[in-house]
Amino acid sequence: MNVSFKNNFWLNLLVALVAIGLLVILFFNSLGSITHHNENIKVPKVEGSNVDSAAAVLAELGFGVEVLDSIYVDSLPPLIVTRQSPEPDAEVKDGRVIYLTINRALAPLVDMPDLRGFSYKSAELYLKTLNLKMGDTIYKPDIAKNFVLDQQINGKQIKPGTKVNMGTAIDFVLGSGIGATAVPVPDLFGMTVNEARAFLEPMHINIGAVASVPDVTDEENAFIYEQSPPPYAELIPGQKVQNKIRPGQYIDLKIQSAKPDRPEPDMPVITDSVSANPPSIGN
Repeated sequence: MNVSFKNNFWLNLLVALVAIGLLVILFFNSLGSITHHNENIKVPKVEGSNVDSAAAVLAELGFGVEVLDSIYVDSLPPLIVTRQSPEPDAEVKDGRVIYLTINRALAPLVDMPDLRGFSYKSAELYLKTLNLKMGDTIYKPDIAKNFVLDQQINGKQIKPGTKVNMGTAIDFVLGSGIGATAVPVPDLFGMTVNEARAFLEPMHINIGAVASVPDVTDEENAFIYEQSPPPYAELIPGQKVQNKIRPGQYIDLKIQSAKPDRPEPDMPVITDSVSANPPSIGN
């Protein structure tokens, strides 16, 4: 091998090594621009924007968009972005996915609970846990003062278990306590339960416990043969005195399928009266 060939070999090898070194240096110097190293951009604020508008703004800036979750807030418009991740002004790389939480377009349904017998405050707290609103409060005489007697939507009774939209206003009928003015205990003998209920309602007197004989299959259309308190009390043997009752108190009933025959009066009635204190249910 001559000297000239050897010199050319080493020269070519040196040139190749230098070229490879320059390519390696060039690659690593350009790697930052290829990967956008240290090139971050700020995340814009899209909270409070409609989800379509927010997605368009983010996509224009090179971000990916994904709706991660949805909630329901009745005070916000539907499909509004309520939360974003990363948060506004966070510095991230171009192409980063921005996760959005939006307000639902339709209010989800919840089961209406049975709040009858709850205190007003307890019922109010229960509604809040279900994202239901407090509506109007209507008072009627009842011994259960400030306790829920009935639950309504737009004046109509809402039964427990009924599906209602979150954000719906629930009206409460509350007890206002026992009225101050006593009235004669009405005689319900021979009425059906349904007739008695309609008869007592204007007087704000309530039907309490209802006991029936075994053959009763339709309670509302069964007949009353006994009530407590009765219209009259026998304080003195052989003399009847008219009982009194106040609005908000209860009359308990005993019922049967056949209409009863009224017994003949067996003693005189004295107009002086006594106040009745009938038992009540739900206390």
